[in-house]
Amino acid sequence: MGTVAPETATMKKIRVVVADDHAVVRRGVRALLETHEGWEVCGEAATGAEAVAQVKRLNPDIVIMDISMPEMNGFEAIRQIHAIAPEVGILTLTMHDSGPMFRGAMEAGAHGYVLKSDLDGRLIEAVEAVCEHRAFFSPSISQAVLGDFIQGVGRARFGTQYPSVLTPRQLQVLQLLAQGKTNKEVASTLGISTRTAETHRYEIMSRLKIQTLSELVLFAVRNHLVDL
Repeated sequence: MGTVAPETATMKKIRVVVADDHAVVRRGVRALLETHEGWEVCGEAATGAEAVAQVKRLNPDIVIMDISMPEMNGFEAIRQIHAIAPEVGILTLTMHDSGPMFRGAMEAGAHGYVLKSDLDGRLIEAVEAVCEHRAFFSPSISQAVLGDFIQGVGRARFGTQYPSVLTPRQLQVLQLLAQGKTNKEVASTLGISTRTAETHRYEIMSRLKIQTLSELVLFAVRNHLVDL
């Protein structure tokens, strides 16, 4: 009977959950990751809520997370994953090369930020970095991030505020309202009272200095919290 090489016997398999609302992206990421020996995609998620549930159930080493996700946006999903499993490496994979999105992901608890345009050339490198507890950022986002800080973080002009000025719950409410749900539907989805949903809506509009629902939807679209 043959023997197993010591390095093979002790090698820890890296388990990854891939969260993206597009099946074709998940398939592409899975195919790319599984070319790397010792890595396996142990789960997939099509919504932010599914991603959180998969982490609780599967206890992966790495989560690859899109930001524009249904039911629960990527910022909130990252926050929840970081809270329940701080040892899990979180890598954001997104099409958005903007300073606000980068800042929002980092503040939520992500350890890396990769653009989908860099998927083939950078994803393996990014996962390796996060596995080694190093941060990784797509080189092409650096100019966008630098430009945003030069122009001034936290500007008050409409459309330039960061999603992080809102609490995680307010982000959830904002996303649902922007999807066209009524206060009652928001309350039902989140398991809160209609009065509480109304209060959240008022606080969101007050913090963002927004007066109408159409402006609220526009803000959500500009900050990529919903896709139209």
